[in-house]
Amino acid sequence: MRKLQLPPQGLNVLFGVQDQNIKYLESLLDVSIGARGNELLIDGDPKDIETVERILAEFGELFDEGQTFTDKELKDAFKQIAEDRAYSLRDYVEKGRFNPSGKKSVAPKTANQRKYLEAIAANDLVFGIGVAGTGKSFLAVAMAVDALMKKQVSRIILTRPAVEAGERLGFLPGDLQDKVDPYLRPLYDALFDLVDAEKVTKMLEKRIIEVAPLAFMRGRTLSDAFIILDEAQNTTSEQMKMFLTRIGFGSKAVVTGDKTQIDLPRGQKSGLREAEDVLGGLEGIEFIYFTDRDVVRHKLVQMIVQAYDAHSTKAGND
Repeated sequence: MRKLQLPPQGLNVLFGVQDQNIKYLESLLDVSIGARGNELLIDGDPKDIETVERILAEFGELFDEGQTFTDKELKDAFKQIAEDRAYSLRDYVEKGRFNPSGKKSVAPKTANQRKYLEAIAANDLVFGIGVAGTGKSFLAVAMAVDALMKKQVSRIILTRPAVEAGERLGFLPGDLQDKVDPYLRPLYDALFDLVDAEKVTKMLEKRIIEVAPLAFMRGRTLSDAFIILDEAQNTTSEQMKMFLTRIGFGSKAVVTGDKTQIDLPRGQKSGLREAEDVLGGLEGIEFIYFTDRDVVRHKLVQMIVQAYDAHSTKAGND
């Protein structure tokens, strides 16, 4: 059993409401943590005890430096440290959080989300592949807004295939914008979540931010831009190649998709699947894969994803 000491105020923050933070840490690692006054008692697996000691020591240092934490932030940090022991609480504080426009702070909630953000920062082309609810699109939009605000790019281009309507939108009511908006709404939602509505509206009017269906990218060269292709599993091979060859000088592109939700006609190969085969291993291009453990929506979503995955595996074996 190991013993550590923290100031009473620090213990209150660390333990959280009804000790929920410490209980969560205990659920991630094979340890039990108790308190006697301002002294912490740690018991369990020796390696996990070492991890907890490092977390608590860093927490004490950061608390003394005036750093504050919400319960949610501590839980996010604990989860990432449990998944990647090389990661630290100080890493989370100093590198893991950013505020793209001053409206909302963004932080990765899992180790794969962190690797995704690091990959986007380090590469000109990144593919984020995984099930719904893993934050692929939201984090890509957050990085795009951050790059725009830091003047690393001069515009943001958000696009996705309107395959649900077969890219034949003529039968829908309204003008062209009215027709395509329903298929682009998830990208608008991410934007408005990160940036004040008035700012978003002005940037859309000035074409600093452009949200358009993939078909509109044909024939263009997209320079000095942060480009996001969402729902890329629904691109054809030709559309994916067309998109990737639009990337111009000074641009960065992120491609997101979920290979379990392909809506293309039967027999037509997904451009995302082909891109994996063709581009894997090329320098400057990175693929980040998310799993059901990265789902950050309601816990039911994670359970639903796992249930469907298990059903698909069973059906494939029958």
